[in-house]
Amino acid sequence: MKSLWKDRDAKACGHDPLKWRVYTSRLLGQEPSLVLHGGGNTSVKVLVKDFFGVTQDVLYIKASGWDLAAIETQGFAAVKMDVLKRMAAMKRLTDTQMVREQRLGLLDPNAPNPSVEASLHAIIPYKFVDHTHADAVAAITNTPNGRKRIEELYGKRVLIVPYVMPGFMLARKVHEMTQGLNWKTCEGIVLLNHGIFTFADDTKVSYERMITLVSKAESYIRKQKIKVAARHQKPAVDLIALVGLRQAVSKAQGMAVTARLKNDPYSLGFAGLSNVAAIASRGTLTPDHVIRTKPIPVIVGQDPQKSVMEYVRNYRAYFDRNTNGKLTSLDPAPRWAVWSGQGLVAFGRSRAEANVVSDIVDHTIEAIQWAEGMGGWKVLSEQDIFEIEYWELEQAKLSASGGKASGALPLQGKVALVTGASSGIGKACVEALVTQGAHVIALDIRKEIVGQFASPNILGIVCDMTDTKAIVRSVEQGVGHFGGLDIIVSNAGTFPPSGSLADMNEEIWEKSLAINLTSHQRLLKACLPYLEYGIGPSVIVVGSKNVAAPGPKAAAYSAAKAGLTQLARVAALELAPKGIRVNVVHPNQVFDTGIWTKDVLKERAKSYGLSVEEYKTNNLLKVEITSKDVAVLVCALAGGVFSKTTGAQIPIDGGNDRVI
Repeated sequence: MKSLWKDRDAKACGHDPLKWRVYTSRLLGQEPSLVLHGGGNTSVKVLVKDFFGVTQDVLYIKASGWDLAAIETQGFAAVKMDVLKRMAAMKRLTDTQMVREQRLGLLDPNAPNPSVEASLHAIIPYKFVDHTHADAVAAITNTPNGRKRIEELYGKRVLIVPYVMPGFMLARKVHEMTQGLNWKTCEGIVLLNHGIFTFADDTKVSYERMITLVSKAESYIRKQKIKVAARHQKPAVDLIALVGLRQAVSKAQGMAVTARLKNDPYSLGFAGLSNVAAIASRGTLTPDHVIRTKPIPVIVGQDPQKSVMEYVRNYRAYFDRNTNGKLTSLDPAPRWAVWSGQGLVAFGRSRAEANVVSDIVDHTIEAIQWAEGMGGWKVLSEQDIFEIEYWELEQAKLSASGGKASGALPLQGKVALVTGASSGIGKACVEALVTQGAHVIALDIRKEIVGQFASPNILGIVCDMTDTKAIVRSVEQGVGHFGGLDIIVSNAGTFPPSGSLADMNEEIWEKSLAINLTSHQRLLKACLPYLEYGIGPSVIVVGSKNVAAPGPKAAAYSAAKAGLTQLARVAALELAPKGIRVNVVHPNQVFDTGIWTKDVLKERAKSYGLSVEEYKTNNLLKVEITSKDVAVLVCALAGGVFSKTTGAQIPIDGGNDRVI
């Protein structure tokens, strides 16, 4: 590991110690083998004047919820040092009491909660303190003779602390162990099975001590010449098994999740190890990870759904073994899976959440293999891991939310597929679905669909909906990316030029049928094998007012849309036994879509003897219908409000007297 320190960047901090703290915190955060997704914490001790002009000895420490990689000055909470030191010296204190007292010690009562390690930082008698969960150090300590290896590696340079529950208990333990310690001889603290601290009165010295000590651990591991398994031949993805696995995990968690299949060489190599079930099921790299990953993954067998059911039973038994009778059980669903022959799978309520799990898994599987090469992967006891997973601070959050996941959106974790997604109604549906928590496979014939949407929850794919093979490929690509399929918005369409039956162009007729009718049937056929494993599966077909009230010179469009509606009615009948709902929305005069060019709009208005403006609000309510209006209705049909409705046809037209 190399130091990222640059004198030029450091000078920009001037003489502000908090800016120095921000600078080196970000350097630590840039290295994922040191900290991952909110892990680790840093602090600086300064003298500041409070509101009354009284000089206070204050600890600025990373606040909960902030990530070191992108932390700002406001990401540090200022706590009075005397409060923190007095708490560390107490014999008993619950973590809930500790959090309350820390808040009472804040200079700014509106600041976020300080890290639970604040008291520990306070008792270390140096200006700057850095704490990471370095992979190499954690891996070495997660071996049968980890302490001895650390002693051989660092000698007297570090204080070695046996594993203690983070928070007050850890601060109290270090307080006891450092009574009479000559701090001048100590460059760091290694917390067995947890992480490492470094410190100094100079921010560069503290940061580079961390780099030096961790580099020494990395060098030690390299000398062991441990081979990390890799398989470079990527197998064909078993999509049916994947969607079945994702469905089972979603049901166990009580809400839809995305499933990120990890079939890179190292994931495949780890999943293919002969002893993978044994070593993957021993615990986490560092206890902090359990909040994100659960204690262990699910080991997927021949029947993925049965494997999840067995995991759920085992998790409930684990809870029963360790609970004190006053705890609320978390959901029993796994957060990642080991799947021999296919790789690893990371689950999350959003793609971002799954990516966090994925990153942690990457570091965990490497560390497991390092530890195996140094005598065996030996982690904390089940009880120790349970205490972190069911920490009273986490239980307080659960109680506050009524035992449910906080911040869940109406379509959280669901996977939708939208056709004609680049513009108009399709684009509005993509944006509305994502806003409500869904992941979207966005199909369109336009090349700009790739990269059109910035969200990681949207996958844009170029697809010609008149090409059956392209439809199948696109559906498979989308399902493989998000791990499932719950919602179809069958929207792709075209509005052909107006023409009487007597003058109808054969090519125009065939094109309208191909896009407005046949493509929808082929899409539904391609999606059904995966939709059957969906969570509250739903199909929403975008029809037209012309089905109920066709206009003259629109036979090619009206006939195709009528056929599409009939297709949807038959689908509702056939798919209801599988729990799949099929409903139709019939928009009218949605003028911000691609089919309503200026020429088409002018021509249609003229055919009714109206001006363009009169034509836009030519409905009973005298309102204009927008793509967003249609998207809102589509999302409602996909959600819980219409969970017991199928075969419905719902107009969204401002009220049309001919339809009514």
